[in-house]
Amino acid sequence: MAPSRTQAIPFTLALGWCAPVLAGSLVVSPAPVPRTDAEKHAILTAPHALINGVKVELHYHTLLRSGQTGQADPDGYRFGQLYDQKGQPLLAEDGSPYLSHHNDFSSLLRGADEQLYMVSHFESRPGAMYLTALTQDTQTGQLTAQRTRPLDFSALNGGWVHCAGSVTPWGTHLGSEEYEPDAKQWRDGTISDYNAAMARYFGAAPEQAQTVVNPYDYGYPIEVQVAQFDAATVTKHYAMGRIALELGYVMPDRKTVYMSDDGTNVGLFRFVAQQPGDLSAGTLWVAQWQQQDADGAGRARLNWINLGTATDVEVRDWIGRYRFADLFEETAPNTADPDTPAQCPNGFTAINVGHTTGTHQCLKLRDINQDGQIDTLDQTIASRLETRRWAAMQGGTTEFRKMEGITYDAARHQLYLAISEIDYGMLNFSRAGRTPGSVSTYDQGGANHIQLKQANVCGAVYALELDAHYTALGMKPLITGTPLTVKYGASAQAAAYDGQNQCDVNGIANPDNLTFIPGYDTLIIGEDSGAGHQNDVLWAYHLASDQLMRLQTSPYGSETTSPYFYPDINGFAYLMSVVQHPYGESDADKLTDPRHRAGYTGYFVFLALNP
Repeated sequence: MAPSRTQAIPFTLALGWCAPVLAGSLVVSPAPVPRTDAEKHAILTAPHALINGVKVELHYHTLLRSGQTGQADPDGYRFGQLYDQKGQPLLAEDGSPYLSHHNDFSSLLRGADEQLYMVSHFESRPGAMYLTALTQDTQTGQLTAQRTRPLDFSALNGGWVHCAGSVTPWGTHLGSEEYEPDAKQWRDGTISDYNAAMARYFGAAPEQAQTVVNPYDYGYPIEVQVAQFDAATVTKHYAMGRIALELGYVMPDRKTVYMSDDGTNVGLFRFVAQQPGDLSAGTLWVAQWQQQDADGAGRARLNWINLGTATDVEVRDWIGRYRFADLFEETAPNTADPDTPAQCPNGFTAINVGHTTGTHQCLKLRDINQDGQIDTLDQTIASRLETRRWAAMQGGTTEFRKMEGITYDAARHQLYLAISEIDYGMLNFSRAGRTPGSVSTYDQGGANHIQLKQANVCGAVYALELDAHYTALGMKPLITGTPLTVKYGASAQAAAYDGQNQCDVNGIANPDNLTFIPGYDTLIIGEDSGAGHQNDVLWAYHLASDQLMRLQTSPYGSETTSPYFYPDINGFAYLMSVVQHPYGESDADKLTDPRHRAGYTGYFVFLALNP
């Protein structure tokens, strides 16, 4: 699907969908494409919108930036400051308190005390989540941060790279731990600097990560329930599996949860809880891509493979008992003949999994609990501690590239899923800009289920058809970006390429998180783009008319993370929008003041938009 033009257009849903009648209209006057240096340093927003015929001025309101304190507690905690397991501040190299500028998902919740709160992620190692008490202006809906504090993860051995998230149907925060540490590095004594940074949480140097950090502590969904500002419960749901979790999204049945796995050669997972509203026990499934079309962003039926049932209590016990070498025997692929694809010896299963890169591995499940037999219990242990590896061994697809946001459209009964780049394992022994068949790294040894003909590093948002039980049956592209360079997947460099934006500025580039505005048939799409778009964009995409509108742009080197829509909080609707790490991902040379690195956590506010 080609990107749309960027003129102001009516967002009016045509009636006739075989679903609840939707009649809301939204007309947006689009934000400009940043052209000048001043515009590229700023957050630009659409000037106004017509919502059901009423003109509404659009303003981006900043709640907190990294390093700030609450209005009522100026000497209190600084938003985004990192602490160790004992509650002591972590220090930067210059001795100053370490502040994370990697702001990510921020939820709006109502506590048991009926007050409004925000739970905010910081995508760091160690990770941090902050709880902020909010007040709401009854006339304008504007929110004010009164107090903020870090949530205590000490009983869980800390948090890890908290990325995107969602709000459950029962009103709790469901967070994430992305880019889980590879436990093989602990077996081999090759722990990366990225993973070793977690040792600081335990008051140790990174060189001590081998002994103080257990990699199996990280990579799980995290639920936060708020009673009041001084009382919030943090729970890791180990039963849901361990991946490079972008986010989990709970379906309206209050049992089914879709989980996106971010990185290279990763999978799509589904968890079904045993009881509605309780994620502490359930069955885990992995998707298998059954390709139907190799053109464009592809199309497939989805088969689901059962990875077993477990509880949080069981998995927490296994984390303390077992290491990678207890789970798998591993051997190197046979590579004697350089002209023959490497194979695994008899008895070993060949897989190719990430998340950092595709890796051909030969694994054999061990008798993990040493009961004299390799049985279902051993398989279940592997499924929760080494979820991606075990999923691949069972036939699941682990070839997706940068799986990101998830949201749900009740009117169409569809799930929307962002794939930030179509490249690597999603091709057939190839890479963007490379000759087909010339790259084996991401397919050798794997199932090679996904064999798309052409890369598109600008990415795509897919629609997933659901059945009555919220099981995804198929997957097809909804909207794709348009590459302008060979490096990004174009057959030849386009005349429109300006030397800075490798994806068409009037279309999406590297879609990240998503949220849906029910009743207005509008999908909000954030971006996490380096060279695709020099300035990342927050888009509004109207499905029925196939129109794409630019709502917001972010400064140099930042990304527009974790948009999330709330239709009615005390008579006002909110669209959350976070600007992460300005000048951090690219264009670092454009930074003129170190204070400008601070990330933004903010929102747009309207009168309630009930479907």
